Amino acid sequence: MTVEYARRGLIGLLTPQANTTVEPEFGILMPAGFAHVNARLLSRQGTIKARLAEYFVVAAQTARQFSNAPVRALALACTGSSYLAGREREAALLSALTDEFGVPAFTAASAVVDALCALGARRIALASPYPPALTQASVGYWQSQGFEVTAVAELAEPAKSDAVTAEPAPFHPIYALSADTAGGLLTALARRTDTDAVLMLGTGMPTLAPLLAANAGGTVPVLSCMLCLGWKAVDVIEPGALPLAGWMTGTHWSARLAEHTQPVAKPPSASRS
Repeated sequence: MTVEYARRGLIGLLTPQANTTVEPEFGILMPAGFAHVNARLLSRQGTIKARLAEYFVVAAQTARQFSNAPVRALALACTGSSYLAGREREAALLSALTDEFGVPAFTAASAVVDALCALGARRIALASPYPPALTQASVGYWQSQGFEVTAVAELAEPAKSDAVTAEPAPFHPIYALSADTAGGLLTALARRTDTDAVLMLGTGMPTLAPLLAANAGGTVPVLSCMLCLGWKAVDVIEPGALPLAGWMTGTHWSARLAEHTQPVAKPPSASRS
């Protein structure tokens, strides 16, 4: 990546070590002239809870990998860390990062808060890929930010290991979810009358395709943590340049999503004479 491809803004993206969703979705979301460089948040802790906690501890060290790259924002693409740390520790971390690096810093969770406020949404329903303990930590975080959680849709069979307190599988089950599975979580939420917005949780669950479909035909606006992270990254560099409503309907990114998700054509078989 050279600065030539980021004429409008280069974003420093901090991604959990095993997350396979953040980079492709963030790249799809970025409008022309914006680009990102990525650094992996690393931890050797034995449980997901401990790893999520350590990601906040190592965030500044990880961001220093960007050295003198001309990043104009720092985006922490991890929501679980925010849920467990809480809003006050999150705010303290973001303030410290902004002071050290001289650019706006935000998490996926704080970007969601800003997006919900931009929509005027106070009552939210959650589509969660998490095991119950992390889902409840999420509910507490959103409530602490002043939102009312009206409903939660969870996977029918959460991860067999407790993703917060026990040793998980080597590859986090959330990263193996399909867009169809993620979309299934929206079925019970999209037409609620007691809800201002539906939020698809997590940066590891693929959300762009189901979000796009829901916003095309639903009555309740649907956001995801990844969509809000991309919106915030652009908005802190060029405030108001791309309204949130356009992000939700895929104005500038839906065609790129289609290119990335269309089936790969098989080469024709060689004919035999």
